[in-house]
Amino acid sequence: MKNILVLGIFLMSLIGSAQEFAPLDKSPMDAAYYPANAAKRKFAKTAVQRKSLEPKIRVLYSRPSLSGRELLRDSDNREDGVLKIGEPWRLGANESTELLLMDSAMIDGQKLPAGRYTMIVVPYENEWEIRINKENDGWGNYSYESDFDVVAAKIPVRKVKDFVDELSISLYNPDEKKAIHMLIGWGYYRAELPIMM
Repeated sequence: MKNILVLGIFLMSLIGSAQEFAPLDKSPMDAAYYPANAAKRKFAKTAVQRKSLEPKIRVLYSRPSLSGRELLRDSDNREDGVLKIGEPWRLGANESTELLLMDSAMIDGQKLPAGRYTMIVVPYENEWEIRINKENDGWGNYSYESDFDVVAAKIPVRKVKDFVDELSISLYNPDEKKAIHMLIGWGYYRAELPIMM
């Protein structure tokens, strides 16, 4: 009888602990690395391969979905689009998007020391202003202050035929001797930020 009671209490504690977790977020967090397989470097077979996979850049961001909405709007009505033209945006959802540079870099001719930063975008129809900010661990734009911007770069935006419903960021090097490109895609819009390492 005592064993049944102990088993019952144990099972009840399992049921109670299962309710401690929040449901899956609608905008899950993702990571982009350069090189792309940097997170898997421990599985490389040789020291040379591991060294070549050491991360140079990491971007942590949440991936909001357009879900049938337009991306850009020029009004205050949120039903017209997700992002208001000319208004700072956190480049993602939930927490501010985090940029981690393992070495110093140059963005649009501006030096950026190795470190951890947040990324803000001011979207326009044909260009986006990317702002790198030294304040970290913010939620949305609520804690964003432009006084802490350390780099600002305007990059062209192009419209493409391929639609991407969830915000996507990737890092790649089109030419091994030149800049690493951060490709940002959402809806029919694509923008690339060159980062010289």
